[in-house]
Amino acid sequence: MGRAPAYDTATVVASARNLFWKKGFDAVSLSDVEKATGLSRSSIYHAFGNMRGLFDAAVQDYLDTVVRPRIRPLQAPDVASDALARYLTGLADAIGRLGDSDEPTGCLLVGTAGTALGDDAAIRQVVGAYHAELLAAVTRGVAARFPDDDAETVAARATSIAGATIAAMTLARVDRREAIRLLDVTSAMIR
Repeated sequence: MGRAPAYDTATVVASARNLFWKKGFDAVSLSDVEKATGLSRSSIYHAFGNMRGLFDAAVQDYLDTVVRPRIRPLQAPDVASDALARYLTGLADAIGRLGDSDEPTGCLLVGTAGTALGDDAAIRQVVGAYHAELLAAVTRGVAARFPDDDAETVAARATSIAGATIAAMTLARVDRREAIRLLDVTSAMIR
């Protein structure tokens, strides 16, 4: 029977997640991962198979610890009428806070979609599922905010808001102020 790892897998994956999020998969070297996680190459390969295996674990961690907790109020059985506005304000606040630190900004998935890795079928599937989950959550938020709107109007509003959210996550990497302004304007449109 093999020994248990002498490291905390969740901590390693979170460190790798932040590295991939900040630099992008293509710009991260194995040496970068060793430095960020404290693991040796052999431990990385033993635990995750390869860099892509570690990246896939980092993406799942991103969804589970960053994305889903933020949209959870929009997925509740009874969505509050201000849940969508709080979601947008929370994103704007996070962009403002993270931009002043060494933490990554923007969206790991949106950033990855625009790279060569975005051509990978598994990545396209993950990004597509993320978009569908985001759109469904935003749709529930719009329906809660505008209960008298017909389904077509709710869908149109939700599509616009989800698109603005993704645009803001893209902008956050290059122009935080504009990303925050876009989220603020979007939030003001639903108040």
